[in-house]
Amino acid sequence: MYAPERHQQILDTALSRGRVEVAGLARELSVAPETVRRDLTALERRGVLRRVHGGAIAVERLGIEPPVVDREGTAASEKERIARAALDELPDGGSIIVDAGTSTIRLAELLPLDRELTVVTHSLAVATILISRPNVTLHLLGGLIRTRTYSAVGDWTRAQIADVFADVAFIGTNGVSVERGISTPDLAEARVKRALIGASRRTVVLADHTKFGREDFAKVAPLTDVDTVITDSGVDAELADDVEQAGPRVVIA
Repeated sequence: MYAPERHQQILDTALSRGRVEVAGLARELSVAPETVRRDLTALERRGVLRRVHGGAIAVERLGIEPPVVDREGTAASEKERIARAALDELPDGGSIIVDAGTSTIRLAELLPLDRELTVVTHSLAVATILISRPNVTLHLLGGLIRTRTYSAVGDWTRAQIADVFADVAFIGTNGVSVERGISTPDLAEARVKRALIGASRRTVVLADHTKFGREDFAKVAPLTDVDTVITDSGVDAELADDVEQAGPRVVIA
């Protein structure tokens, strides 16, 4: 196994378990503990792990939000399946909102070319993908740009959202729980997500299995405000059932 493959496996394990230990990773990966320590150091330099005695903790579990460029490779195959499943929620034509996030970026890449769509987004990454699409009428919301997510936030952003009402909003999130609903580490980002949900007829949340059971600092909305949550087959069945009983339909991709 090459180093980038080990790094991805270590990060995925840390996200799912909350923390990893050097000795356990050495056994699972069939490498020396010194190799694992070097891998953990490399991941800490990327800002996605925090070293602790004997191992490391995923920074997302500490309420620290890693930059979007460092999250794009996390659970990549799961996000691919989630984004493809989200295509079934598209209107035949009409308007959609695409939130900032790694799963929503993948959705933007997969949007079909065979129908006219009006797309509203505050994500620079999403806008870059869609700007040259001939079938897409693109509305990019302005505001203060958060460098961690490459998205616009603030009063100016929310004021622009108040002028639109879309058919479907596709929302990314850092946490999904029955008690806290959907949540994210940043208050400004949470306020924009909440406004996007309020500006749509239906809300579809894209969340890989590592987000279930997590509760981040800033609450976005209760589950009663969400119509559908799309996740992957790695989700804990009991957690998925609890979320569905709280209101939204849960689709497992």
